Amino acid sequence: MRGKLLIVGFGPGSFQHITDRARAAIQEADVIIGYNTYVDLIRGLLTDQEIVRTGMTEEVSRAIEAVRQAEMGKKVAVISSGDAGVYGMAGLVYEVLVQKGWREADGVEVEVIPGISAINSCASLLGAPVMHDACTISLSDHLTPWELIARRVEAAGMGDFIVALYNPRSGKRTRQIVETQQILLKYRSPDTPVGLVKSAYRDRQSVVLTTLGEMLDHDIGMLTTVIIGNSSTFVYDGKMITPRGYQRKYTLDKAEQPIRANERLKEEHEPWALHGGLSERQMAAAQAVAEVPQSPAAERNVEAERTIGQGAMVQPDTSRALDYAMQAVSMLAARGVVEGEPMQQQVINPYDAMPAILEIAVSPGVGNKKLTPQQLAAMIEVAGAEGEIEYTPNHYVLLRVMTKEPQAIAAQLERAGLLVQPIGDVVQVKACDFCNGEKSQSIPQADEIAERFAGLAMPKELKIGFAGCAMACYGSVHEDIAVIYRRGKFDLFLGGKTIGRNAHAAQPVAEGIPAEELVEEVARVLSIYKEQGYPDERFHKFFKRVGTVAGYQHNEHVPAVTVDTVCGD
Repeated sequence: MRGKLLIVGFGPGSFQHITDRARAAIQEADVIIGYNTYVDLIRGLLTDQEIVRTGMTEEVSRAIEAVRQAEMGKKVAVISSGDAGVYGMAGLVYEVLVQKGWREADGVEVEVIPGISAINSCASLLGAPVMHDACTISLSDHLTPWELIARRVEAAGMGDFIVALYNPRSGKRTRQIVETQQILLKYRSPDTPVGLVKSAYRDRQSVVLTTLGEMLDHDIGMLTTVIIGNSSTFVYDGKMITPRGYQRKYTLDKAEQPIRANERLKEEHEPWALHGGLSERQMAAAQAVAEVPQSPAAERNVEAERTIGQGAMVQPDTSRALDYAMQAVSMLAARGVVEGEPMQQQVINPYDAMPAILEIAVSPGVGNKKLTPQQLAAMIEVAGAEGEIEYTPNHYVLLRVMTKEPQAIAAQLERAGLLVQPIGDVVQVKACDFCNGEKSQSIPQADEIAERFAGLAMPKELKIGFAGCAMACYGSVHEDIAVIYRRGKFDLFLGGKTIGRNAHAAQPVAEGIPAEELVEEVARVLSIYKEQGYPDERFHKFFKRVGTVAGYQHNEHVPAVTVDTVCGD
């Protein structure tokens, strides 16, 4: 059964502005995937679907999870506010599909459902500010270099475009909106009307009318859309209006126009037009074309040419010319009439031309913590002048290299005796140094766990902490999964949280696991998390959500209570 991806734009967030198709798509889906805030906005439309919700900046994981679930035969709705094709999830989902070699003919079905974008919903609250040529520019430079964004703002200012700014400012990004104002002030008056709309058609909606020179005096955040008028935009009775240009050729306060309809295209009435105005003969020819009955393309072209004579040229329908040419050449090549192979449509992966950055974790071994000079030299040689070598607190060195031959790089490092592991949302094994090898009884199990599980893809980065004795001095018990060697057997801990205000040790779930059973026990836990975990869901959150993993029961972590003694000791 083919699955289906429904990429849904649900508009500004109010139920009145969600299209019927978007409502139906959300309700017919087996799985809903979206950013936390967006899921909350459409909660009234949800039934008993599976909900996968993640935080901000986790768009890639949502797209990957959506494709994965659709490939399992499910109908998956990926939700975006506004329009899914305008800074939404549509493009990213297609990018993930392209990476997997998806083809529409035999892959999962994809339907993009349009919604009202912020430029439209915010403009409706301001009046009619987007009545002429406009552009949207996102000021977020997390994915696009600021230099490129600044050039686009410059071009919009030079071209007198109405500009809608998305993602104008956040807690960390404060300079971008200031520089944007400075660029546009080079081309427009400080009195240019500007509309600031926050949370359009939501409970906390705010609409402010200001000017380009004073717009930074107002509150602007991530939920604000900034619409900046062009040189002709004006304000009337609290409404922001951009004329289309009708007043140049029409008298707007009279029903009877001084210029007749058949005269409006003449040169003297639109001297600004590139074509210089139509002659009377060309206008008559154009009128004749418009009156030709709708018929098959070939007949319509012949009839038009007969009617027009020499007054105009009608272009033939060439929309399928390339297809016909390719078929003809293929047939001739197959018959040996022309040289070459039958032509086939070439599928081009747009990522093939992009530079590849290899990012890997490099260490001297699972338990070994000592790098030799030769190993350091090998890393420096691989990194070269353009690479990066970063020290981390995770018992490995992070190596970034620009290359299109990652296997060759890994092989070169391994020949130097280094352990090479992938990073990202995979399993990483962090072992102690086994007291410089003096406590070596559990090293075989640590090596086996690393060999079998290191690099295994997971919903989120997962660390297995391994300690060679009950002292656990390398902090193993604070990792997602902890294995402690004690009295010839192993204790298992699950759900640790290493950082944050509520950081805590993992819960002890099993004691005295025999060495021959340890690896399979860890495998069971990892398998369940891999299969049931949400994208970007930390293991400790997953353990709490599901309650039981591989038969091990979750117990709510109770923070320690600090008691101040009376004596102050």
